[in-house]
Amino acid sequence: MHLLVLTLRPDGGSGLLPALDYLDHTIHDAPLGPSALNGLSTCDLVLIDATQDLREAAATTRGVTLQEVRRPVVVVMPEGGLAALKVTWGFDDWLLPDASPAELETRLRLVAERDAAQRPQRAANVGDLVIDEESYQVRLRGQPLDLTFKEFELLKALANAPNRVFTRELLLQEVWGYDYFGGSRTVDVHIRRLRAKLGSEHEQMIVTVRGVGYKLVPPGQRTRRGPEEADEQEPGQPGTTGAG
Repeated sequence: MHLLVLTLRPDGGSGLLPALDYLDHTIHDAPLGPSALNGLSTCDLVLIDATQDLREAAATTRGVTLQEVRRPVVVVMPEGGLAALKVTWGFDDWLLPDASPAELETRLRLVAERDAAQRPQRAANVGDLVIDEESYQVRLRGQPLDLTFKEFELLKALANAPNRVFTRELLLQEVWGYDYFGGSRTVDVHIRRLRAKLGSEHEQMIVTVRGVGYKLVPPGQRTRRGPEEADEQEPGQPGTTGAG
């Protein structure tokens, strides 16, 4: 895991929790306080030092829970200060500074697993295709696809409703917005690019419905092509303005 350790100690996370030196985690130290919250998006879990400045630790813990990017929080506090620990801080678990490597590893793992189980599912899985809305990553059979932002949004729209037929106009609204003035052929251009990046084995997942638009069909569900479907894109202009 990537751990963000918020502490005022000059020796950072290793000084706060010596057991961290025996575990295989990436550790980033940052000063205790609101300014450190900018690093939340790149970490998996936050460790907050409450061994020195209790008031600042409480304020920082509450600040983490109010962020749009939510990460599980573990407060590190000496035994003598446990009486001051309150649920209103918004932490997920607590640790003593002298926790053993085995206890530390187990507690961190359980906190991360609970957080993952409670977090709303924000990934669309269609066969071997996984679209993660949080990381903006698309993986096909475990391999990442290099997609532009619009290609990602277009594929996400199709994958969130497999077998549903989307008109070009609806896709324009969902991906490019109501104020977009480009033509519907923009969608065709991006569909061609998506098919190329999916590769010959998976490009037929995106089906052209003649005269209407497109749909995404999970592998194995398209047993017979209907009369309204076409494997290739409908003939149209090869280029378009505003395709980015």
